Amino acid sequence: MSQSTLITVAATGAESTKADVPTLPTTLEELVETAQRCEAAGAGLIHVHIRDDRHEPTLDVGRLRETVAALREATDLVVQLSTGGAITDPFEARLAVLDADPDSCSLTCGSTNFGDGMFLNPHPFMRDLYVRAQEQEVVPEFEIFDLGHVHALGRLIEECGLPYGGKVHCDFVLGVPGAAPATPQALLACVAALPAEATSWSATGIGRGHLPIMATAVAAGGHLRVGMEDNLLLARGVKVEHNAQLVERAAQLAELLQRPAMSTADARELLQVKDKRAR
Repeated sequence: MSQSTLITVAATGAESTKADVPTLPTTLEELVETAQRCEAAGAGLIHVHIRDDRHEPTLDVGRLRETVAALREATDLVVQLSTGGAITDPFEARLAVLDADPDSCSLTCGSTNFGDGMFLNPHPFMRDLYVRAQEQEVVPEFEIFDLGHVHALGRLIEECGLPYGGKVHCDFVLGVPGAAPATPQALLACVAALPAEATSWSATGIGRGHLPIMATAVAAGGHLRVGMEDNLLLARGVKVEHNAQLVERAAQLAELLQRPAMSTADARELLQVKDKRAR
């Protein structure tokens, strides 16, 4: 069990709209301010979705490069870009995310029902993303929405070897309608099924599953993902006004359980990301 806790902030996502959630950070300036406040609150990694001028999800590589550069200049956070984008984004656009040269990228380990839609991740696409990440020296975080995704991760490792950096870090995203529920039992079943190569894992629960998954993850030796991508309520009837609130609460829980928030330097060591910051 790690003596400290990596806290990831998933600040924006691709589902909520700016009209419905005015406090959602959708501009570059808002995202940088969010990153700075969340780093100060205890985050070690930021999981990034970006929006266009109309606040709609986009995978524009130019905007992604600009975002990565701005976050590196303003913070020491590990910068992780989503390769999921919106569930309607084509495979080639999702692969091109790596051209923005992030420290890390998400790699979802299988297709899943996603509300009324379908988040497609067929094995050939996953393999292509895995190999491109190896070639472009980007550390993948393996997103797992269901128990079968754990088996798919093992297949990728068997076919392609270890990812860049040699570490296998997973993130369990539980509670999406159509996938595994956000319950302690589901999380622990997924953790028990991880391949031997797995070196660390994080977890998040969507919506009301946020708190039980957070508590279970810290108690079981895992790490945490929090943020407005996954949860818009701080408590029943109380809206999240800033991602830093969720990071602060995660850091308080980690401190209480004597696994305090991990520094950005330790986060880089845990994940073995390449240092791409300007010197």
